[in-house]
Amino acid sequence: MVLKKDCSITWYGHSTFKIVSPRGKHILIDPWVMGNPACPEHLKQVDRIDLMLVTHGHFDHMADAVALAKTHTPKVVAIFEVAAFLESRGVRNTLPMNMGGTQEIEGIKVTMVPALHSSGIQDEEGRLLYGGDPAGYVVTLENGFTCYHAGDTQVFGDMRLIAELYKPQLCFLPIGDLFTMSPKEAAYACKLLKPKWVIPMHYGTFPPLTGTPAKLRALTKGIRGLKVIEMKPGDTIR
Repeated sequence: MVLKKDCSITWYGHSTFKIVSPRGKHILIDPWVMGNPACPEHLKQVDRIDLMLVTHGHFDHMADAVALAKTHTPKVVAIFEVAAFLESRGVRNTLPMNMGGTQEIEGIKVTMVPALHSSGIQDEEGRLLYGGDPAGYVVTLENGFTCYHAGDTQVFGDMRLIAELYKPQLCFLPIGDLFTMSPKEAAYACKLLKPKWVIPMHYGTFPPLTGTPAKLRALTKGIRGLKVIEMKPGDTIR
């Protein structure tokens, strides 16, 4: 399925996506690759990253951030506390920010928006460190195409403000339940956000993550103009 002929989106499984922008910039969101059981083997050797976005401190969203950042030296966007942790592990080129802020990085606009979740960082000795607040990102590519990666979250009323302010055409929404919203809440999020497309994520990786795209599709069938895109790990939309 073609969303935009001049960009591509690849799902690495769970909440990890790579977007290749119209100008060829490789954007990796939530770098959990090597230990991600949903990630296909052929994607576990990442070839290029120009920009890395980290939504929060949990292992299933940033476990490979340090290793990949040291290998590829991308610019790394995260909330201040996560950026400070990464810097303490030798990561360079961090671009810390906070809620409501926008950075333009090589023609790509990145806006940090809230998420309802937690954000503890587990260090090498198993201690849980403060990771600031969880976040989502609104990403506007060089041609104006805008997408919203919600990170891990429950539905919240201010998603309506995200729709009004940024008008995302594509939303990546978690549907797994237990640690994030289920298809029921994600369907309501679609009503608030009003995207053209939604890509479900954060489901099926572990047995407790029971939400399914089919359930989301059934619950959103009354939303005119909305397309639920069910990707499989390793799929690319061009």
